Amino acid sequence: MIAETVCSAVAAAGLGIAAVTAYRKRFLAATRIAAYSLVPLGLVMTGVVDWLADTAFSPTAWAGFGVLGLSWVLFSTTRAVERRRGGTRKERRAAARGAQEAVAPTASAPSLGPAAHTPAARPAAKPGTTGSAADDFSDIEAILKKHGI
Repeated sequence: MIAETVCSAVAAAGLGIAAVTAYRKRFLAATRIAAYSLVPLGLVMTGVVDWLADTAFSPTAWAGFGVLGLSWVLFSTTRAVERRRGGTRKERRAAARGAQEAVAPTASAPSLGPAAHTPAARPAAKPGTTGSAADDFSDIEAILKKHGI
């Protein structure tokens, strides 16, 4: 009852201010003020104010808001973890299958032969350069090729 009276008084005051503003030839501002002042009256007439008053004093409603907040926190946490891991479970499985097929589609076990224990042969460095500088540039070149640059 008090909320309806207050909202009606706010609407009446807003319409009065809108009339004074229109009298000063500021019609756009007057129309905007009138629109804002009619909002509380519309809320009273639709019953939203009664619903809010009933909700504000209901422990069950506050528990419901708590449950909604908890579900939002859980949802946002799972989205953050999913984003950090790099996609959904389906996308990770598809990427793992693609990686396995790309590495060795027919190999069942790693081959360990006599050549496995010998160090890999390094490409010969160009004359006039040191070995470590050529390796650094080849690493950079490999990275750039990997990214398509």
